[in-house]
Amino acid sequence: MKFHLEFTPQQFSTTIHHHHKLFLIGSCFTENIGTKLKQHKFEVLENPNGILFNPASIVKSLQSYITNRRYEENDLFYQNECWNSWEYHSRFSHPDKATCLKAINQSQQAAHTFILKTDWIFITVGSAFVYEHENNEVVANCHKVPTDRFKKKLMSVHEVYASFKQMLNDLFTVNTAVKIIFTISPVRHLRDGFVENNRSKSTLIQAIHQLIEEEANAFYFPAYELIIDDLRDYRFYAEDMVHPNYAATNYVWEKLVFTCMDDDSKKLMRELNIISAARNHKPFNPGSEQHQKFLQINLEKISQLSRQFPYINFADELNYFQSAANTQ
Repeated sequence: MKFHLEFTPQQFSTTIHHHHKLFLIGSCFTENIGTKLKQHKFEVLENPNGILFNPASIVKSLQSYITNRRYEENDLFYQNECWNSWEYHSRFSHPDKATCLKAINQSQQAAHTFILKTDWIFITVGSAFVYEHENNEVVANCHKVPTDRFKKKLMSVHEVYASFKQMLNDLFTVNTAVKIIFTISPVRHLRDGFVENNRSKSTLIQAIHQLIEEEANAFYFPAYELIIDDLRDYRFYAEDMVHPNYAATNYVWEKLVFTCMDDDSKKLMRELNIISAARNHKPFNPGSEQHQKFLQINLEKISQLSRQFPYINFADELNYFQSAANTQ
């Protein structure tokens, strides 16, 4: 008897190679996947503005990278003893205006430089609800400003579609070879309400599928469906019953690797997992001849991979195993 219907997405017609540059933007689920990619030595730039949930803020941020927008003092506001930006996460906020502005513009410049040469952009959208400030501008972060200063609105399917469509046109103008992977965050926005969360997710699903049907270089990875329809159980959620837990995130990651990565990258990732496991190994007797042999085998393996893949930085791994060998 089956108690679980496994869903395996179809492999992409075009796949990610390990030497590709990957740009990630969107919800907190983006950062979970970004961490996995960085652990496997992909070159990644992740959420230059910080976490973003709604399509309008994601599009606005991407367009600001394309044009290399520079923020000025009048783009900031003072709240809770810090200078803040409506478009940037609170980790950029600072009591000193110049420090806040410098951090934002450094992030803008890095994003602009990276997006011109990136091979893939992962866009993870969390909610179709937006919050408009008193000036009718959508904000990416409310910075604990009282809620009565915002108007909450559910974007329509057409609004989501049209905003992403225009952004892709602008993006393909400056980077003709870039490919896009859309995902919808499986994080449940239950603060909006159970019914409202489903309305929001369905809006995103409809708009994004309409878009990828028209764009040859746009793909859809079903992270949302893997959690909601495949795993489909509260044991795969954290204690808040909203965020997928470690096991669920790993499950989605394994499906993403199968769907999006080329065979050579998968093979390399298995090698990297072996090295990572060796680094985390706790020896029973660090001074033994057997452990010294273990360290030397891994040093040789890392040196071989460094020669084979010169674009990957193995400095941390080399330093770790060399230090361990020298201290015995």
